[in-house]
Amino acid sequence: MNPSADVIAESRPHAHSQGRSQASYLLRFESLFHSGRGLSFPCDAQGHVALDQLSEQARENYLFARAVVGHEYATPMVQRCFD
Repeated sequence: MNPSADVIAESRPHAHSQGRSQASYLLRFESLFHSGRGLSFPCDAQGHVALDQLSEQARENYLFARAVVGHEYATPMVQRCFD
């Protein structure tokens, strides 16, 4: 399977605490061949992805991206995001 390089898994929770934004994280696999494209998955601060919380398609994309690091995608990086 070869997922579209600009697919983003969007199962990230939107949490707010008393009007202040809370930090959340995305694990980003950047394409080695298409600048600005890649795959992103919700994760914790250490980069752990909860596979059971991803859709089937997102889980397949995540496992594919991990398998082709160094061939299709760069080593993933954790990005801090604010909701």
